[in-house]
Amino acid sequence: MDKIEQEVQKLKNVGFIREEQHPEWLANIVPVTKKNGQIRVCIDYRDLNNACPKDEFPLPIPEVMIDNTCGFQRMTFMDSFSGYNQIKMHPEDERHTSFRTPFGVYCYTVMPFGLKNAGATYQRAMMKIFQDMQHKTVECYVDDLAIKSKRKEDHLQDLREVFLSRPRTGGPGIATGWCGVEKEPPLGDDY
Repeated sequence: MDKIEQEVQKLKNVGFIREEQHPEWLANIVPVTKKNGQIRVCIDYRDLNNACPKDEFPLPIPEVMIDNTCGFQRMTFMDSFSGYNQIKMHPEDERHTSFRTPFGVYCYTVMPFGLKNAGATYQRAMMKIFQDMQHKTVECYVDDLAIKSKRKEDHLQDLREVFLSRPRTGGPGIATGWCGVEKEPPLGDDY
């Protein structure tokens, strides 16, 4: 119970959730123990998801993404940190994400995990943010990003362009918590 309370307090402190007085939908929490022993508080949005139409925005085809990286000498792979939580919920829709805890009823002010269309919404946002770089120096698959450079000498500049030229406010951008690992092509520089 203490871990659930800590998680709720953490979400409140960062502004991801707020108290809700009159929810239209009410979901239950499902505490899940992660491999490292920490508790993740999941929300059971099955009823809400069943009532919502499916967003048919296409996800990238992984085989095409892999083909698009051939011939590049340097790549950096990144995974978004709380990526979904960078997208604000429309104020009128916040209360639809309501869930109950032993400490009260809350709703999300940012897009939570577990919503049927969260992946499509995030992919659409990433495609818009990186539209001028897509398939040139950037490949994105939902919250995973690959920055690629034709020449290894250009990679630092390509990273700067991605990190410094994207929006920092008003929508999802590159979170400061992103991490990356530079990778050499498996067959060396001539690959």
